Order: sequence, then structure tokens, then C-alpha cells
Amino acid sequence: MHSSAPAPAPAPTPAPPPHAALPDGLPAADVLEELRALRGSDAPTRGGRTFAYVYDAGIEGLDELAAAAYSAYATVNGLDMTVFPSVARLENDLIRTASSLLGAPGTQGTFTSGGTESIMLAVKTARDHARAERGVRQPELVLPSTAHAAFHKAAAYLGVEPVVVPVDGHTCKADAAAMAAAVTERTALVVASAPSYAHGVIDPVADIAGAAAERGVLCHVDACIGGWLLPYLRRAGREVPPFGMTVPGVTSLSVDLHKYGYADKGASVVLYRDAELRRHQYFAHAGWPGYPVVNPTVQGTKAAGLLAQAWAVLRHVGEDGYTELARQVADASDRLLAGLRAIQDVRVLGEPEAGLVAFTLAGPGTTAGGGDLSLLLHLADEMRLRGWYLQPQLSFEGMPPNLHLTLTPATVGQVDALLGDLAEALTAARALPPVQADPGLVELAAGLDASALGPDEVSAVLAYAGLDGGTGAAAALPQRMAPVLVLLDALPQALKERLLSEFVGSVFRI
Repeated sequence: MHSSAPAPAPAPTPAPPPHAALPDGLPAADVLEELRALRGSDAPTRGGRTFAYVYDAGIEGLDELAAAAYSAYATVNGLDMTVFPSVARLENDLIRTASSLLGAPGTQGTFTSGGTESIMLAVKTARDHARAERGVRQPELVLPSTAHAAFHKAAAYLGVEPVVVPVDGHTCKADAAAMAAAVTERTALVVASAPSYAHGVIDPVADIAGAAAERGVLCHVDACIGGWLLPYLRRAGREVPPFGMTVPGVTSLSVDLHKYGYADKGASVVLYRDAELRRHQYFAHAGWPGYPVVNPTVQGTKAAGLLAQAWAVLRHVGEDGYTELARQVADASDRLLAGLRAIQDVRVLGEPEAGLVAFTLAGPGTTAGGGDLSLLLHLADEMRLRGWYLQPQLSFEGMPPNLHLTLTPATVGQVDALLGDLAEALTAARALPPVQADPGLVELAAGLDASALGPDEVSAVLAYAGLDGGTGAAAALPQRMAPVLVLLDALPQALKERLLSEFVGSVFRI
């Protein structure tokens, strides 16, 4: 019987070379040049023409100091202060400074990556405190409708139910009596703003905190914007109502150093009435085979460079420096408000108290809330074409759509130019045809279940809105945003949120 060896298997086809994740190494100069080119399409962060997102002290050399301080600590891991003890020294210095400015005896705190993390930690602390001290298992968060969206984000992340209380339609401030009436046995935290972002007005902190204290409930003051400005406005001779940790009933407070502290982003502080309350913020875990973990913040590993640059900026500017910067902001605000009120059909919302200004327009297209949406958005577009960025804010529960401005010392020399261009841009905006959302689409949208929409349906609505730029859509935004924002303003909240999420997802897609 004859047998033969099996035929050898055919040689496998060579796999194609893997796609290179990175190019061959480039010279450092080429890499930096590419970054500089990418920045060319961004709004300017210096020069005082971007009236949102940017806080510019206008101090020569401050950016270089922050960068050098960051560089000195760029390789230091803020996770473990027993390995890097200077991290504890820098943080304690910052908390001591913040406590001296805003605190009361016994105040303790933590350095964080920004206002959202500070707020997240304050809500987490209140939730865990209510659970441990009062047995609350289904916690609620009582907040005015003008409270920052970060509180809703914290509530969503942490399983806390937000209870939203309407504000006074004229002053745009929280209604202290209505806030007090909303407190229940389930309330873990009550919130006040100093000031609110949308309108730059300070809530009646003392009344809100006092009512919360009577019920044994914690009260957080969101001073992310005003915490480093209001005390120095007071020092510069302006009237500022009490809002800090010395107010009876205030148990925590957040303040961003990267806003009116003029540090680079992200740098913030959250303060608590005492170390015992702050204890509920911490996370510790020893039930695994690795190193024992203790995290004061949401982050574990974190860049000590952000801490170092904030420490350096505060020490460089100093007490008198911040007082002078606050005076400049107040003077610029006075001139801007007077100029806005002198323009026909312009209405400033509330009585701005802390560097933030919002105004709306009257006209033939006036909404129920009191603002001509089409004209307002045309104005925003016209200002952007002239090199200014004013932040559009849409209508909300009877509050009118408006344009929002953030004033900093860098705007001091720009207010007159801004007002001149604003008057010219308003004339141009009035000459443009009104834009409005398709009534049929708005009616259809009112009956849609946003959560049930499929990808194709969402893409179709985005395309109709002019937000279908495809992959990397940021570069494909329409030059004029008025038609897009008019449609968004008309959509139900749930659908609006779904479309915005999908749009951002399309921008961050490879």
C-alpha cells in the first residue's frame, strides 16, 4: 500500500503592512508650526475682541509666567503628595488664599480642574452627607432656573434629582421664597449663584442660605465667576452683597481661578465649611492588590503644572493688582452698559453686577420673552464678521433670547470700538430679511420622541439645520448662524439636546 505525505499547505499571503498610526518623527519646529497654523482658525484669546470663554488680564508677561510655572511642574504627578510633597504646599497655599478671601474660620478646600469639577464635587459631597447624616436615599437638588448647566450634569452623573425653581422675570435673580418652598426632606443641597452666568446678577444668597439652614440642608454658592472678582470690586469701592462662606448657612462655595483670577485653564477651588464636610468629597479604596487609592477629586493622576501656574499667577498679581484689575472691569462695565442703553431698542437684562452683561432687542419680531430673535442673531453674525464674538443665548421659559458679553481688563480699551461697531452692525442687521424656523418642521418636531429617533432621522434634521458638515464638521459651520439658531430656539428641549449631542459627536469623529 502506497502512502504519500500530505501536500504542504500553501504559504500564507503576506499581510499588508499595518497602517502607521503616526508619521515619521518630525522636527520640533515643524510640529510647532503646524500647531500655530491650526490656531489660525480659532477666535483670538488675547486682544479683547472675544467676549466669551476668555479671561484676559492684559498684563504683559503673565502668559509667559504661567507657561514657565507649568513647565516647571509638567512632569510632576499631583496624585501622590507623599512622593511630591511640594504639591501639598502649593495647594495649601491656594486654599489658604481662597479661604482668606471668601472663607470663615475652619474653612477647608480642594484645588480642581475647573468649575464643573468643583460643582460636581460639591454635589457629591452634599449627596453623601445627606445619606450619612439624614438617611436620604433619593436626594434632590434645589436650584434656580439660572443655575449653571454643570449642576444638571452633576445631578445626571450622581443620581440626584434636580428641582428647578423659576427666577424673577424682571431681575433675573432667584426667588428666595420659592426656593425655600421647594425644600423637602429629600433635599440634599440648595444652590445660589454669585453671579449667575446667563445675566451676571447675584442671587439673594443670605436669604436662600438662611432658609436652607433652618431645614438642616446644605447650601452651595456658585461663585465660579464672581468669587475672585467680587471681593476686589468691594475693595475698589463698589457695593457687593454678602455671598461668601461667612454668610450663615453657606456650607460650600466654588470659585474659578482661571476666570477672574486670570490663571490658565483649568484651575478652580471648592471650599467647605469644615474638614468634616469635605470628608464626604473624598474617594478611598484599599480593596485591590495595587497601591491604596485616595482621590480628593474626580481625577486620579493629574497635572501638577495647572496647580503651579495658578499659584504663580496669584502670587504675581497680588492683592493690589487684583483690586486694580477689578476696578478696570467695573469701569469698562459702566461704559458698556451706558453705551448699550443709549442704542435704540437695546434692553439690558437685569442689573449686571460682576463683569457679565446680557442684552436683548425689541422689534417687530419680538418673542413672548421680549426679544427680537431674528434681529438679535443677525446682529451676532454681523459682529462676528467685524471681528467680535458675542455669545448668543436662546430663549428659555419666558426669558428672552439675548447676546452675552464677558468683560475683562483687556476689554477696557475696546468698549468704544465695540459700541461703534455694534451700532453699525445693528443697522446692517435691520436691513437683512428676517429668518424663521419652518412652521411645519416645528409642528412636526413638537410631536417627536427625541430618544426614539434613529441616526438617519437625526442626520436629516441636522442637514436641514445646516449642521451636516460631515466628519470634522467644525470646519464646515455656516458663516451665518442665525438660521441654525432660530431653528434650535424653536425646538423642544429634548430634541434640541439630542441634536446638539449628535452634532458634537459628528465633529469629534475620525
